[in-house]
Amino acid sequence: MAGLRFVVAGIILYTVMRVLGNPNPTAKQWGAASIIGILLPAIGNGTVTYVQQTISSSVAALSIATAPIWMAIFSSIWGNHISRQEWLGIGIGLCGIVLLNIDGSLHGDYISAALLIFAAASWSFGSVWSKHLDLPTGLMAPASQMLMGGIALMIVSALHGESYPSHISAKSWGAMLFLVVLGSLVAYSAYQFLLKNVRPLVASSNTFVNPIVAFAVGIWFAGETVTSTEYVALAVILVGVFLVLSADDNIDSLNKT
Repeated sequence: MAGLRFVVAGIILYTVMRVLGNPNPTAKQWGAASIIGILLPAIGNGTVTYVQQTISSSVAALSIATAPIWMAIFSSIWGNHISRQEWLGIGIGLCGIVLLNIDGSLHGDYISAALLIFAAASWSFGSVWSKHLDLPTGLMAPASQMLMGGIALMIVSALHGESYPSHISAKSWGAMLFLVVLGSLVAYSAYQFLLKNVRPLVASSNTFVNPIVAFAVGIWFAGETVTSTEYVALAVILVGVFLVLSADDNIDSLNKT
């Protein structure tokens, strides 16, 4: 499912870019796009897709909120300074994740917790590394990344022996359409645009907002239940993102001064 989502989106966006006159990526750019496609759509999103077969979407979104923590660490490797306020926000966000492992839905489920953290680390490392690679320009970058990441997922799916269901409901087709159009063509392209224009830590702040959407949609569409601990974790994480974003505003003000 994840492989098809990104392959279809990648083909659509690649075709549109070529029709509009964008040049085909060079061999070096295809190689860079393959690296980022494997780290983000394949490992990052694919791992979460696998884990969500056993845990709720809200818990998955809360766990993936650890991404800015990894983003800050990897950004520091490349020499980017992380302010004290940002570290404080990251630490508070991490406390929200700890709540899930101490008294939340991930309590005792160490495999799922480890896989989700691994997915967040992979996504974050790829996001930071992408700023230092020779990637295609414009929307050809997300197009090539989604295409190569989707192909990687399809290969893993085939090796795992997955088969297509005999019947796919209209609701499932609608979900796939949503993932292809809004989740991939729009959201992934927007994320790549942000990575090119703002600091990686700020671009990753969406992982703090994701839980709000996941809570609402999970309850509304999937009938998921949310525990009191998860609500507390959500509140703690939102405090963290406020500190991260307000720290960025302070840095911009100092730079302008």
